[in-house]
Amino acid sequence: MASLKLSLLVFLQLLLVLCVFERATAQGLKLGFYQRSCPSAETVIKRTTSQYISRVPTLAAPLLRLHFHDCFVRGCDGSVLLNSTSKNQAEKAAIPNLSLTGFDVIDVAKSAVEKICPGVVSCADILSLVARDAVSMIYGPSWDVPTGRRDGKVSTSLEALTNLPPPFANITILKSMFATKGLNVKDLVVLSGGHTIGRSGCAAFNNRLYNFTGKGDADPSLDPNYAATLRKKCGPTDFTTRVEMDPGSFKSFDNDYYTIVAKRRGLFQSDAALLDDPNTKSYVKEQATSQKPSFAKDFAVSMVKMGKIGVLTGNSGEIRKHCAFVNH
Repeated sequence: MASLKLSLLVFLQLLLVLCVFERATAQGLKLGFYQRSCPSAETVIKRTTSQYISRVPTLAAPLLRLHFHDCFVRGCDGSVLLNSTSKNQAEKAAIPNLSLTGFDVIDVAKSAVEKICPGVVSCADILSLVARDAVSMIYGPSWDVPTGRRDGKVSTSLEALTNLPPPFANITILKSMFATKGLNVKDLVVLSGGHTIGRSGCAAFNNRLYNFTGKGDADPSLDPNYAATLRKKCGPTDFTTRVEMDPGSFKSFDNDYYTIVAKRRGLFQSDAALLDDPNTKSYVKEQATSQKPSFAKDFAVSMVKMGKIGVLTGNSGEIRKHCAFVNH
């Protein structure tokens, strides 16, 4: 009994240390961090993002996803940007990340900033700012991005596989994975709304269309008419076709995502799962029917919160010269 109490005490102390560490690193961020060291950094990053989004507005979705996939693995430290080496399979090599795009936007923004302020602005901060700017440029919400993140030196594919919420996750798994990152149930349902823009490959939801329970059936939580529509687009072994996540509105950052989820037309099981919890279901219904939805404002709040997950500040990490490689 005594040893059990001791173990519990040690666990609680460790938990306290981790919480203090998390809070301390997040506190290392501040608005205008580069005001003195590189005053035009944010302007240059925004200009670079604009050059891409003005030509290809649909790039906003991949850039937002890139930020999300970075923050959920090792925190927002730019580890998703690192290339694999002969000795290491990086996060990029993990199955959930094979479809990530937009790396070139980050690289060009980094190159532009390096020309005016070499070795000052982190790739992690650039990714955070680009995601915000890209969303706001397609008339989505904007939010303040406190900066001061430093770049991580470690990136492994296995960590991406175990930390990224899969598209087939149920509500219990989703709540648990978000809670591990310090995000609550509201953050879960709000950030899921990022699916209002972008497209997905059939492979991410094909299991819902064919032989879902082993009887040649579709997922019963998916509207049967919509399932029939999706089957016309995606064959059982189709891994290349891409489908709009928010049909008819996939280029617009709006609350339509919640309308389709409420109609049982969310593309992923993780979308449908939002109807399996009273709190997330309530939010879905509210945003789907409200004349003045709060989604845009809520999304901005949750993005600021997500952008502080496990950040490296102060003397931790490094400022990479190139986003795809650690410094040598």
